[in-house]
Amino acid sequence: MTYKQTLEYLQSMLPMFHRIGAAAYKADLSNTLRLCQLLDQPQHKFRSVHIAGTNGKGSVSHMIASVLQSAGYKTGLFTSPHLKDFRERIRINGKKIPKKEVTSFISRWKSDFEEIRPSFFEWTAALAFEYFAREKVDVAVIETGMGGRLDSTNVVMPLLSVITNIGMDHMAFLGDTLSKIAGEKAGIIKQNVPVVIGERHPETTEVFLKKAREMNSPIFFAEDLICIEPARGFIPEKKGSSYHVFQNQTLRFKHLNCPLAGIYQKKNLVTVLAALELLKTRGIDLNEVQIRKGIAGVVRQTGLMGRWQVLGKNPLIICDVGHNEEGIKYVLNQISILKYKHLHFVLGMVNDKDVNSILSLLPPEATYYFCKPNIPRGLDANLLATAAIDYRLNGLVYGSVKQAFHAATRNAQAADLVFIGGSTFVVAEVL
Repeated sequence: MTYKQTLEYLQSMLPMFHRIGAAAYKADLSNTLRLCQLLDQPQHKFRSVHIAGTNGKGSVSHMIASVLQSAGYKTGLFTSPHLKDFRERIRINGKKIPKKEVTSFISRWKSDFEEIRPSFFEWTAALAFEYFAREKVDVAVIETGMGGRLDSTNVVMPLLSVITNIGMDHMAFLGDTLSKIAGEKAGIIKQNVPVVIGERHPETTEVFLKKAREMNSPIFFAEDLICIEPARGFIPEKKGSSYHVFQNQTLRFKHLNCPLAGIYQKKNLVTVLAALELLKTRGIDLNEVQIRKGIAGVVRQTGLMGRWQVLGKNPLIICDVGHNEEGIKYVLNQISILKYKHLHFVLGMVNDKDVNSILSLLPPEATYYFCKPNIPRGLDANLLATAAIDYRLNGLVYGSVKQAFHAATRNAQAADLVFIGGSTFVVAEVL
């Protein structure tokens, strides 16, 4: 089969969450474990960093990978979903996995896959593990797909676990409270493996502390860079007693050059710097020059797209993949500090998001261009526009994302702002 035929075969044979949603979700690791056994346990043949979280895990994964690459490590990177090409999901030193690797992998294991019937994400994770092992990467940065405890990536034994933050997303699968969602994400915390938590929150902090105690895992809260070390049953004591305090790297690195322009990237940077500090204690040799170079070169070295990405000027055209309530809040905060005459908002969503919570946040003074991403999970644009009326959001419905985008750019004046968002898949179609 050709590369195109291989992808078509996989999409027709294997359920794909980002296209069809719940029907593709597997609530256990049995398929992944069978695949790893079939491939001779490739996930144990390279060092890894495992990253989960509601928002920011993609940016954090790419920045850590870029720094490791700048330090001379042969670095694997596994992320999802892709925006333009499936091969974006699996990279070594920023280069996408070759098409022939994808086709040969399926040719070799096609009959076994037809017996196991893995999901699209499960076989993709297996492909990444096998590719990284065979290519003998020094370290791989592995991003979870959704959740953590039952995520297909949760078969690695990493040098370090990272949980960026917790927000209300995928509630049907992960739980309807922040503490329940945190419990699922905390599932990536491994025995005696340190974990970095990107943000403190009253509803989630104790969840992470409890899990870390159970796993005897040193836990670091990135925002204050404090490590609570295992001692006397791993019960946290008062600050200043048995806490081990690291130098605050955000002070030392206050002039970092980061091409990721979103305000929210400041939080991600703190998480990245904390993770890198921990990796130094885990046998990864890094210095300040390499860290600065890696962060400055993250887009060029890893191919990261869709994070407050400027697509044009006069009018200013920006896209961002933020797609849940917390992500949209970050986007709107960024928009609020820009100078523009009028906002044109190209908006599309998927049908398993909390539409009303997101629509309630959006500015009524903007002009909206409602559209449906071209996947089965896409929310019908007419339903989206109807729901928007209750929030005084006015605009027209378009037959496709591209039609909505072209209408917005055609209507916008030079001093206006055109923003594309609401779904990763809306951004993907524009890119």
